[in-house]
Amino acid sequence: MKESFHQRHLLIALVYFCVAAGLGLLLRSFPIFSFDFNFKYVVHSHSHIALLGWVYVALTTLLHYCFMENTSNHTYIRIFWGTQGTLVGMLFTFPFQGYALFSIIFSTLFLIMSYAYTHYFWKNIDPKYKKSNGLTCVKAALIYMVVSSLGPWALGAVMSTLGAQSIWYRLSIYFYLHFQYNGWMLLALLGLFLFVQEQRGHNIPQRSFVRFFTAINLGIVLTFFLSTLWTEPSPWLYVLGGVGAIIQIGALLVFWTLAKNGIGNLSPSNLQNQLLRTVVVLVSVKVGLQLLTSIPYFARMATKYLDFTVGYLHLTFLGVVSFGLFFFLDYFGLLRLSRTVYQLYFVGFLLTETLIFLKGFAFWSKWEIFEGYAATLALCSSIIVLSLVLMVLQNRTAS
Repeated sequence: MKESFHQRHLLIALVYFCVAAGLGLLLRSFPIFSFDFNFKYVVHSHSHIALLGWVYVALTTLLHYCFMENTSNHTYIRIFWGTQGTLVGMLFTFPFQGYALFSIIFSTLFLIMSYAYTHYFWKNIDPKYKKSNGLTCVKAALIYMVVSSLGPWALGAVMSTLGAQSIWYRLSIYFYLHFQYNGWMLLALLGLFLFVQEQRGHNIPQRSFVRFFTAINLGIVLTFFLSTLWTEPSPWLYVLGGVGAIIQIGALLVFWTLAKNGIGNLSPSNLQNQLLRTVVVLVSVKVGLQLLTSIPYFARMATKYLDFTVGYLHLTFLGVVSFGLFFFLDYFGLLRLSRTVYQLYFVGFLLTETLIFLKGFAFWSKWEIFEGYAATLALCSSIIVLSLVLMVLQNRTAS
C-alpha cells in the first residue's frame, strides 16, 4: 500500500520528465521545421517542467517515502496535489506568454507550496531517523532549496527597477540554479545514499561525517562565485570560486572513501551497479569542469560559447541528477528500470552531450559544424524521449 501510494506520485514525476524531454525535442527541431512558436517561451516551459516537475516531485516523494513512514499522508496529499496544480498551470502558460502575469502567479504559488512541503517534512520526520547522517544532509538540502528561491523573488524587483538587461537579472537566475543543483539536488541525493547505507548497517563515523558535511557545505557556498565570473569581477572571486571547487572535490572524495565500503551491504543488482558507476563518472566530469571555469580563460570561454553552458547544465540535470534518481527508484522498487531502457537513455544522453560540446568547440576553434547537425541532434534527442516513454509505459502496465 505504502509503495503503491508513492509509485503513483513518482510515475507522475516521470510523465513530467517525458513532457520536458518532448519540449526539448521540439526546441531542437525548430531549426529544421521552423515551427510557429516563440522559442524563448518554450525554453522557459522546458526548464521549469524538468527542474520542478521531474526532479522536485521525484525527490520530495522519495524523501517522504524514506523519512515519514509512520505519519498521516493527508497533509502531504494536499501539498502534493496543490503542487501539481501549480506545475500544470506553468505548463499551460509559459509556452504561450513566457514570463507574464499568469505564469508568474503559478511560479509564485509553486514556491509557496515548496515552503509548505519543507515545513511539513521538518515537523513530521519519523523519530527513529533523528540521528541519521542522511537526514542531516537532506535537511541541509531543503534549506538550500529555500535559499535558492531568493533568486526568483529577486527577479521581480530587478525587472521592475533595473530591467532584464541588468547583470542582476542573470545573477538572480544563476543564484537560483546554483543552489538548486549544487545544494538542494546534490545534497538530497547524497543524503538518500547515506540513508540506504544506514538501513543496511553501514554507518560512517561521526567525526568523519562532520568533516565531510562541513567541507561540502563550504564548497557549495564558495562555488557560487563561479556563477559570477561572466561579469569579469575582482580576481578574488576567481580565487574564492576555485577554492570552493577544490573543497567540493575534496569533500566528494572523502564521501566516496567513507561510503564505498558500504556498497556491498546494499546488494545492488547489476543494473544498479551500472547506475552508480555512471553517477560517479558524471560527478567527476562535472566537478572537473567546474574547477576548470575558475581559470579566467575558461570562464570567458564558457560565457562566450553558450553551448558549453548548455552542455554543462544538461550533464548535471540529465546526467548526475537523473541517473541518481533512476538508481533510487529502481533500488527501492518503486519504479522499474529495464536494462534496455537504461541503455537507450544512456546512448541518447551521451550522443546529445557529445554533439552539444562539439558545437561549442567548433565555434571556439572557428570550424564549420557539419551539415545536418541540427537534424542529428534532434534524432539523438528523440532517443531520450523514446526511452522515457518506454519507462512510463512499463511502469504504467506494472501498476
